[in-house]
Amino acid sequence: MKIRPATIADYAALCAIDTVAAETPERCAQIHHWLASADCHVAEVSGTVAAYGVLTTQFFGQPFIEMVMVGAAFRRLGLGAAIIRHIQSQVPSSKLFSSTNASNAAMRSMFEKLGFEPSGQIDNLDDGDPELIFFRRP
Repeated sequence: MKIRPATIADYAALCAIDTVAAETPERCAQIHHWLASADCHVAEVSGTVAAYGVLTTQFFGQPFIEMVMVGAAFRRLGLGAAIIRHIQSQVPSSKLFSSTNASNAAMRSMFEKLGFEPSGQIDNLDDGDPELIFFRRP
């Protein structure tokens, strides 16, 4: 596995592995925005883009992992955790935040294993599925 900065050349591959993009055309527009304006990283397996992660500072001016997406064929191989660890190594701040839906048990478990702590929740983004905020000091 190799983790590297994403480039605009990765756009089609990121849209292809993003499970939301298949159902929501706006996601590919969001991916394009992330590639142009955020700190986006990809994980490659045997030269194939398999996962990506996005770091922004739009969460009250704090570093925030806005997205971690692992392609369906590459799940449960540790790529999500590797992307998060890589992003952690890039953050000069003493704080790092991220979030996931309450229904996403796999992501909640990964955050716990990586030393993130619960830091609150936001209701009403997705009906009946609160967004849980997590925090970690690198």
